Amino acid sequence: MSETRGTQRRQQVQAALDELALLPLDEESPRTVLQKVVGLVARVMPEGSDVSLTVVRNEQPTTAASTGPRARALDETQYRRGYGPCVEAAIGGHVVEISDGRTESRWPDFMPTFLGAGALSSLAVPVPAAQLSAGLNVYASRVEAFAEEDRQTLTRFADFAAVVLTNIDALQNARELAENLRRAMEFRAVIEQAKGILIERHKLTADQAFRLLAEASQRANRKLHDIAEDLVLTGEL
Repeated sequence: MSETRGTQRRQQVQAALDELALLPLDEESPRTVLQKVVGLVARVMPEGSDVSLTVVRNEQPTTAASTGPRARALDETQYRRGYGPCVEAAIGGHVVEISDGRTESRWPDFMPTFLGAGALSSLAVPVPAAQLSAGLNVYASRVEAFAEEDRQTLTRFADFAAVVLTNIDALQNARELAENLRRAMEFRAVIEQAKGILIERHKLTADQAFRLLAEASQRANRKLHDIAEDLVLTGEL
């Protein structure tokens, strides 16, 4: 019977990993994608576990996604204190486990909050994402909730989560670049229209028209694009 349960567990883990690998990053918001990640992790962790994802940017940890208020509250308590299992896993880059919160001595100021939230054990593993630090955190309501198989499974999910975070960052950077290029083209189009008006009105060269716009921008202490846009819309410089 135990062999059958083990096979079912492995199939469940693989199905969740396959679903994670197929998440459509370009069709959903980063928050939605990361929420699905922690939901899939919770599916294969011990029953009743809460899961969160810590992301550290500019030395500031935040919870990018969580399966419930308990995980988010425990994360945020650690962020305020500057230490705790999820902070150590994300920033320190190593696995951190609490087997029994009632006898844990590493974070004495944090443990009353941990126990008060109904957690008795936890497991946090680093997420090896490019260009940022991150960690997957699991909080459980029973002592010694995590077996070696759970540790290995969470590490596998952390590797997949790293790919998701890296791809989300790359996609976001690409979107920002595209938006900047679009705005730059719009700005250039407005400036070219304004130059055309000045060239026609005052019989100027293109360079002279641009200098006239630049001088007006300096005098008014306004952006060149705004000066050009006003000229196109009102006909006045």
